[in-house]
Amino acid sequence: SKVNYHVSALLLSTLPTADTTSPPAAPFNHRIVSARPSQIRNFYTINWQEVLGGGRFGQVHKCVENSSGLTLAAKIIKARSQKEKEVVKNEIQVMNNLDHANLIQLYAAYESRNDIILVLEYVGGGELFDRIIDENYTLMELDAVVFIRQICEGLQHMHKMSVLHLDLKPENILCVSRVTNKIKIIDFGLARIYKPREKLKVNFGTPEFLAPEVINYDYVSFNTDMWSLGVITYMLLSGLCPFLGDDDNQTLNNILACQWNFEEQEFIDTSEEAKDFISRLLLVNRSWRMGACEALNHPWLSDAVLHHPSINCETGKKFTEK
Repeated sequence: SKVNYHVSALLLSTLPTADTTSPPAAPFNHRIVSARPSQIRNFYTINWQEVLGGGRFGQVHKCVENSSGLTLAAKIIKARSQKEKEVVKNEIQVMNNLDHANLIQLYAAYESRNDIILVLEYVGGGELFDRIIDENYTLMELDAVVFIRQICEGLQHMHKMSVLHLDLKPENILCVSRVTNKIKIIDFGLARIYKPREKLKVNFGTPEFLAPEVINYDYVSFNTDMWSLGVITYMLLSGLCPFLGDDDNQTLNNILACQWNFEEQEFIDTSEEAKDFISRLLLVNRSWRMGACEALNHPWLSDAVLHHPSINCETGKKFTEK
């Protein structure tokens, strides 16, 4: 009846849709940075007690710029040899090319004898990985859409600027705050400027997220990042890692065999569009994978109606709650 139709339409208009607004920009304009041969403590107060993160490079600490009072993050990278220093300078060069709200911004850099310190935009919401494994945090499919859409937008900008991230994983995606679904991609330590005429091969990364071409020491491209996006999407929707084996060797073999499926209990309520989205990324042949632009136009990310619970038009009640 007409009345029931109007009730349903009203319900549809009040149901949640994916928040498509950008995260807040960095509290400073994009800067072109070079490493200054100077002591950081002349300009900043570093909170050595507060560790924001860490990895193969060293640690990240909260810091404050003395002259402005601006809260930032200091990434301290151990670099003694000239070769190690060149690697960090590559990271600086990559970040100089990237100006996007979903990509962490570089503020300054300081070089001393044993390290180079990158001063970065401060992001305080913790790793996306922590949200995936937090038992008190229920990640709905709509949340995954909001996260993945932003990662895609960050990747789209990077790829437009000829940058490959090559280490995309939930630990390298930070939430802007504990209460929003806004994210920023971090850690360009393994990123490379892509030059089509120079065939690029790499042999690094985290086993579970490596694309087959990296394991095979074959040429990498923008779609190498898109494989990692497929793994992240799978993890966000299920809390499971699609290729994880009993050890690294088994994990790598699972990736090369492209052995994964949606048979786990965790995928019972997952939409067909979400499964299709992953299936178009986790393909061994990189030229068949969706690019960032194509991914953003995929129905799972672009069709808001998809993420409304089904409505019973007779009663106007929602009957499938996820």
